[in-house]
Amino acid sequence: MTHAIVIPWRPAPSRLDAFQRVVAWYSRTLPAFRVVTLDTGDDLFSLSRIRNLAVAQACHADDVIVIGDADTLPERGPLMAAIAAAPRSGRVQLPYTTYRWLGPTGTAQHAAGRAVEDCDYELVHDACSGVYVTTRNTWESHGGQDERFQGWGFEDSAWYLAHQTLLGAPPQRHEGAVYALHHSVELRDGPQFERNVTLMARYRRAAGDQVAMRHLVDEGRQMRASGPPGMVRSIGPLG
Repeated sequence: MTHAIVIPWRPAPSRLDAFQRVVAWYSRTLPAFRVVTLDTGDDLFSLSRIRNLAVAQACHADDVIVIGDADTLPERGPLMAAIAAAPRSGRVQLPYTTYRWLGPTGTAQHAAGRAVEDCDYELVHDACSGVYVTTRNTWESHGGQDERFQGWGFEDSAWYLAHQTLLGAPPQRHEGAVYALHHSVELRDGPQFERNVTLMARYRRAAGDQVAMRHLVDEGRQMRASGPPGMVRSIGPLG
């Protein structure tokens, strides 16, 4: 079995410091894991497509894939528990029960040497992204993430509803925290964002209805299959 940590990443000046801290944490904490970055050729950064590609590249259906946002630090204990559970649970693992956004103050404290768990933070309620732990079998069993969500917004919330509806349970959480580092916030407006809003409303209406949700997920899969394939722009070991 091959374990990999995949970090969706497109270089941006305000995100570079957080990215470097996240890579350093994974490399130091899980030295046996292969750490790679992944992007696509899409003009708009597409987290849903990148996450789907990350899982699709797993060598075996039961390989464990950690998909970590480039600004988010997990804790080792919950992450290892999630990795152990992923091959046998049939559910995607979220290695946290608490999502802390450090903001400018907490991020500066961490950069100055303070332990991340001791930094100032704001609590983000109902978070369902940041770090995913899964296998290809589990990810594909409920359709992965809908690639019609492009740019920023809603792909994680829609995925959570699909997971809960089609697998009969939410993702499995492990007691602990993740810590989101500060960076400039991407704009969330414009025509594509409005399309994301409309699609998210469809997911909310389908929540709890397996037939409606399967139709919606399959619709997204068909558009994925008929559209241009994702092109890997950057994938390779990080030293």
